[in-house]
Amino acid sequence: MTTNGMHSERLAGVDEVGRGPLAGPVVAAAVILDPARPIDGLADSKKLTERRRERLAEEIREKALCWALGRAEPEEIDRINILQASLLAMARAVEGLSIAPDRVLVDGKFRPRIACPAEAIVGGDGSVAVIGAASIIAKVARDREMAEWGERYPGYGLERHKGYPTAAHMKALAELGVTPIHRRSFAPVRRLLEG
Repeated sequence: MTTNGMHSERLAGVDEVGRGPLAGPVVAAAVILDPARPIDGLADSKKLTERRRERLAEEIREKALCWALGRAEPEEIDRINILQASLLAMARAVEGLSIAPDRVLVDGKFRPRIACPAEAIVGGDGSVAVIGAASIIAKVARDREMAEWGERYPGYGLERHKGYPTAAHMKALAELGVTPIHRRSFAPVRRLLEG
């Protein structure tokens, strides 16, 4: 990766998914794209159809110089709060990269504690390709996991709403109770537990 004898900057994009749900982990991804293998259509994962996200995730995993996932479990979210858990998941994703980045661009207002310089960019998942790539990888990974939890805990509809507080999810919670993957510190879950 040298240009005229100079090292070109290795830029990692980082984003997380799963801050709002009542169940499941918060999952972050870090991606370093290969400038020699561009990927068309990178965008905020929330603005893409599921099929498009799946296809792009496959292409990113294939063409990126490296990528990694990081996560924080529901127990960690309950212990340190969702913001701190999101930052922890992001730091774990960056630490998981097989190539050390020179600089990290993070979606949002806050930067995780990591060893290299990092910049937080509000709306970065929609405006910076490498952050968009990270948002796609993180969303596809978390959605797949929530579908598996849906099989493990039938009746909650986790495979559909991915743990977000939909009417169907709230009804299932009230009828079926709280599972081990529910976040006990989140108000709707806490209220149920307090009965």
